[in-house]
Amino acid sequence: MNDPAAFVREAVERLRREIPERAIIAASGGIDSTVAAALVQRAVGDRARAVFVDTGLLRAGEVERVSGYFREAGLSFEVVAAGPRFFAALEGIVDPEVKRRQIGTAFVRLFEDEADRFGTNRLVQGTIAPDWIESGGALRDTIKTHHNVGGIPPDSRLTLVEPLRDLYKDEVRAVARELGIPAPDRQPFPGPGLAVRVNGPVTPERVRRARVANAIVEEEIERAVAAGTIRAPWQYFAVLLPVRTVGVLGDNRVHGEAVSVRVVESIDAMTATAMELPRSVTRAIAERITRELTGEVVRVLYDVTDKPPATIEWE
Repeated sequence: MNDPAAFVREAVERLRREIPERAIIAASGGIDSTVAAALVQRAVGDRARAVFVDTGLLRAGEVERVSGYFREAGLSFEVVAAGPRFFAALEGIVDPEVKRRQIGTAFVRLFEDEADRFGTNRLVQGTIAPDWIESGGALRDTIKTHHNVGGIPPDSRLTLVEPLRDLYKDEVRAVARELGIPAPDRQPFPGPGLAVRVNGPVTPERVRRARVANAIVEEEIERAVAAGTIRAPWQYFAVLLPVRTVGVLGDNRVHGEAVSVRVVESIDAMTATAMELPRSVTRAIAERITRELTGEVVRVLYDVTDKPPATIEWE
């Protein structure tokens, strides 16, 4: 895509044909779905409504932060609280592929209910090229199933509308700038939320730990960027690992969990390079995580693996 303005014009015309009446928009707050929502509402106005789902798997302050983005972008939206539904869908599941499929199905069933309420069968998603490429199909191997692709149940009664399907992340950000969407370069956050940053069982307690650790990583990285210590990364987060490890608390032995910190540079998310951080930054992150999760997390690791061979998210 060489001309974002031309893409916007063509996308708006195409969306008017694809949405003859009403539509709901799966709006996660990420730049992909926010751009999709802005295009759809430009095309059909109040015949489209964005639905932001609080899955109980979001980062600290996510609902307030995303609501602010939407208001600044002039989007019409509704927040739907559905934490119990998603935790029930994930109960006892540890396989990453199954997690993503279960989350995708939970989203679709919720959106079916919302579509019925709004009087439509059209669901707009912010699917982009890496989503369906990595999800496999045809002659492509499955790298990992994206919840908005492989998680769509075959019996869904919704008709999908995906205006960004052929774009890569850098192209989506160019369109966001053309549309005047705030913070177009904000770091990606996976649609399945912290479920894919909690390796192993997904429980409210383990999600809480991952949420605290993620917030610390974000705060310390952003502090280092503001101070000029490091350049702004593409993505930075913490992963709660499914292992128990020995630590020391005072004079006592404790048995807690471990966290891995991931900070990467990328352009389009198809490849990524693990970012080297000063020891002062990694020390601050480790000290805060083990202090604020005293006895719960006793070991902090740093992930130095590029993509490939690893993916950016752990699951």
